[in-house]
Amino acid sequence: MRDQPSHSPPPKDVLEIGAPEQFAALAHPLRQRLLFALGHRPATVSRLAAQLDAKKGNVAHHLKVLREAGLIHIAETRQVRGGTEQYYQRTARHMVVAEPQAAGTAAMLAAVAQELDRSPVEPHLTLRHLCLSPAKARQLGEALTGLVDDAEEDGEGDGTGGGEEQPLHGALVVLYQQAPPTGSTTPG
Repeated sequence: MRDQPSHSPPPKDVLEIGAPEQFAALAHPLRQRLLFALGHRPATVSRLAAQLDAKKGNVAHHLKVLREAGLIHIAETRQVRGGTEQYYQRTARHMVVAEPQAAGTAAMLAAVAQELDRSPVEPHLTLRHLCLSPAKARQLGEALTGLVDDAEEDGEGDGTGGGEEQPLHGALVVLYQQAPPTGSTTPG
């Protein structure tokens, strides 16, 4: 089809986030929305701007930041009316924080908090403290990741435009071991 770019190879499965520029790139809510929008197929600046109700120049700037951080790349180009149209794609289907750093984590959580404020429906937000063995914590982490992966696979469209578009949801999965209070002794 002349309007569509040729299919590019799929992104790699997992990208580990760890570089300061990657944390900085993820610290802006529009950049997170751009990554969500690019989750299933490549898109142009114009398409992303229309989809996210943002100005093209603003979208182009944020795509440049994401590209410089290695989170997206140009998947395809095509000639249109004497110019070149670029199709952007995520570099990986899944992005995981390899070694969370306080400043980067705070910036990412701040961007998520802004997204929660923009949500048209009440978000589900729960913080629980659980006593778990290392094995049980590992099992829970794997189960949470599996739930999100399964939901993502169930929600993917076929890209043909048929059927009703479903609302986009964000999922932040965090499992951490709480640090003991300083100066306390562990029960023995």
